[in-house]
Amino acid sequence: MAHCVVPEAEALLDKEFPVLDKGFVRLVDYLGGDERVVQAARVSYGEGTKSYREDAALIDYLLRHQHTSPFEQVQLTFHVKLPIFVARQWIRHRTARVNEISGRYSLMKDDCYVPALGDIAPQSADNKQGRADEALAPDEAARVREAFAAGQERAYQDYAALVERGLARELARINLPLSLYTEWYWQIDLHNLFHFLCLRLDSHAQKEIRLYAEVLLAIAKAVAPRCCESFERHLLGAVRFSREEFAELRRRLAGGAGDEGCLLSGKALDRFTEKMHTGIQR
Repeated sequence: MAHCVVPEAEALLDKEFPVLDKGFVRLVDYLGGDERVVQAARVSYGEGTKSYREDAALIDYLLRHQHTSPFEQVQLTFHVKLPIFVARQWIRHRTARVNEISGRYSLMKDDCYVPALGDIAPQSADNKQGRADEALAPDEAARVREAFAAGQERAYQDYAALVERGLARELARINLPLSLYTEWYWQIDLHNLFHFLCLRLDSHAQKEIRLYAEVLLAIAKAVAPRCCESFERHLLGAVRFSREEFAELRRRLAGGAGDEGCLLSGKALDRFTEKMHTGIQR
């Protein structure tokens, strides 16, 4: 099988999927699909030698047993427009290839992200890196939005004025805010995309990057639907138990009563309990 063509993916090429107020994700190109994963795993078998059910079972087996290299045979290239503060979280995933618009060569567009009223919330009391679940009152949130927009407008006007005066673009840009939109081409293989999605679809990830991750997963489903189905079944939302946690789990499954004789205590017990009740990976 020299080349994989996936009709559902072909239909999405160059289609813009909006994210946030001014952002988007586009599938620029893809290489391979479910069949490529199966072919790479079997190596010596040609197309059509196995049934759909057997192929799906093989994909499940590969994911369950962490045989990741066949999934690296599938690559997806995205064009993404996103706020800089989202890009700085995103770029920590170093297993992709990135080409980003350069403010040294190009004039930056007057596009900044302003959160919707319902997304403006105070600092969480128990999560040092996140917002509370409840948004601010509408009138207070509106004042915050106005402050965001006014600050962004001043910063961009200053930038434009400096460029107009002939200042080098690489210097004029340095006071632009993190809310400014940037754009990049982001190419990643399916294995590492799954790792990205596990982290960025987690409830503890910032909402803005979660929204991008949801679109990426929807697009990936068009490219490799059986792989994504297996990913959602075996990896997304799954938790990993430490050796001590697994021993405690076995004790309870064997009929051990509640906290009596518990092998864990303190924060270790809290983490175990959270995994058991919410499925959150800590």
